[in-house]
Amino acid sequence: MLTTLLIANRGEIACRVMRTAKAMGLTTVAVHSAVDADARHTREADIRIDLGGAKPADSYLRADKLIEAARASGAQAIHPGYGFLSENAEFARACETAGLIFLGPPASAIEAMGSKSAAKALMEHAGVPLVPGYHGEAQDPETFRRAAEQIGYPVLLKAAAGGGGKGMKIVEREADLVEALQSAQREAQSSFGDARMLVEKYLLKPRHVEIQVFADQHGHCLYLNERDCSIQRRHQKVVEEAPAPGLSVELRRAMGEAAVKAAQAIGYVGAGTVEFLLDARGEFFFMEMNTRLQVEHPVTEAITGLDLVAWQIRIARGEPLPITQAQVPLNGHAIEVRLYAEDPDNDFLPATGTLDLYREAAAGPGRRVDSGVAEGDSISPFYDPMLGKLIAWGENREEARLRLLAMLDETCVGGIRTNLAFLRRVIGHPAFAAAELDTGFIPRHEADLMRTPGELPDAFWQLAAKLFVETEPTHIRNDDVHSPWAKRAGLRLGMPALIHVHLSCNGECRTVRVTNEAALRRSELAPTGGRRSPKAIRQGPTLYLEWNSELQALTAFDPIAEAEAGHQQHGGLSAPMNGSIVRVLVEAGQSVEAGSVLIVMEAMKMEHSIRAAQSGLVKSLFCHEGEMVSEGAVLLEMEAA
Repeated sequence: MLTTLLIANRGEIACRVMRTAKAMGLTTVAVHSAVDADARHTREADIRIDLGGAKPADSYLRADKLIEAARASGAQAIHPGYGFLSENAEFARACETAGLIFLGPPASAIEAMGSKSAAKALMEHAGVPLVPGYHGEAQDPETFRRAAEQIGYPVLLKAAAGGGGKGMKIVEREADLVEALQSAQREAQSSFGDARMLVEKYLLKPRHVEIQVFADQHGHCLYLNERDCSIQRRHQKVVEEAPAPGLSVELRRAMGEAAVKAAQAIGYVGAGTVEFLLDARGEFFFMEMNTRLQVEHPVTEAITGLDLVAWQIRIARGEPLPITQAQVPLNGHAIEVRLYAEDPDNDFLPATGTLDLYREAAAGPGRRVDSGVAEGDSISPFYDPMLGKLIAWGENREEARLRLLAMLDETCVGGIRTNLAFLRRVIGHPAFAAAELDTGFIPRHEADLMRTPGELPDAFWQLAAKLFVETEPTHIRNDDVHSPWAKRAGLRLGMPALIHVHLSCNGECRTVRVTNEAALRRSELAPTGGRRSPKAIRQGPTLYLEWNSELQALTAFDPIAEAEAGHQQHGGLSAPMNGSIVRVLVEAGQSVEAGSVLIVMEAMKMEHSIRAAQSGLVKSLFCHEGEMVSEGAVLLEMEAA
């Protein structure tokens, strides 16, 4: 009997699984690394077990530790969530050997679909159309060079095991193939413990449409409609919606039936997703099958009214599917966005730090937030940077879109960089409103979606200074709140009230003079487009002020101390984020050209190349391969040519 469930994961998905498990009366067990000792998923669980370590390879990827934790806690079943070991056949088999229920498909099904190469061979045998590509066992660069030449550039390198954009690179020309292949192999090895790759023709303007399938232990299988996940950055999904806009009933049925056949061909059990590329002519090509619950499953739940985690648990208990294909609901429309700790203005680099401010949109009809963090939590460089997901449902797509925009407007995050404002621009873009979707959406509309950082105008600083003074805590004469000495009103006998406020924001420092006469109303200063007043939230010494849909963080600075701190290094190249040094490609005394890759860093399971901004000479190196570095740490010193 299943009474205790261990969730072999962290963050948002762990919290989401716990929510349903508790509603079904199960005892929940959380596991955590040393870094996640006080993470939200551990706080919400009934039982918590320390796996130790920090990196995934030392904690969440340790099958032996997870099984030991299940035994120690009395859990009869393990839910793998997504990522980590969720699509690892050996882990599923180890659970079975240990007498534990694995809330996923049989190991044989994971093996059949876990390798993209094997899955494509299976689909080819079943007559499902495939994108031209090479899925063979030989992994040497020459084999990939010949395959890419035969396929024709551009090509897409993909990890044979895994997903989520890890180990995936677009190659535009032969000269870039070897370097891209090596980088993709390292990412795949780091994320999935498997460096095998495949290469495919990179289709232009395709849509990413996937089918949610579910199968029980009695031979029944059905599909729960489809999702459109075309809007992506770095091959990772950013926006998902259900159903896919513009899909005919006939095409939905054809794709759904193909997905069910694929699942039945491998004896599938549980939740799975068959992913297709859909071109403008209505032809679809098999991409891969994810043998797990997807990040975007909430939009399917929204349009069907079903709880997919509850289905997973019931099927694991041996219960049959509760409905037939003809009974699958399709009501309204749902859209989901993924809130990431990342910097869209800096090529979506992951961001780390402390969530000094975190406020979610209010709950209500058609509104849902699935998150794995809370205010005060730390975001480390070791794991995926997703903070949570915002899901909106409506009777139609436009109602869902407008509801999601309202939820994004209510969401506030401070202390780290996020893609929140970027998501607002995507959902608010006319092309998105018109459902003009394909995987090239973000690069095609880059000029509209990407903010160009610029100098903040005087009106911003005036409003900020006024609000900073108004919200600053009183430190003098707290015993008499009416005393003029307890206020920062700039009292000067016989003269206008005057205050000099020294503020810092985004590395820029300003001294702003505020007078009573100049203290204009907030609505007169802020560019709101007549929609609403900007948000202003005081958190301790920091004022968070919305300006042009971006939440800016302001703090006071001491101008004398700033003047004395002019000892910063010049000509140095610093780390753009917390992470580990994977490769150092230069040495002291070496001349480099502008754009040359100097150092490769890894953060949140993705590699990031640090390039020379201009030609010059490497004078000194301050890092080495394998070293963990903090954001802002000087990595090397250069001298311009």
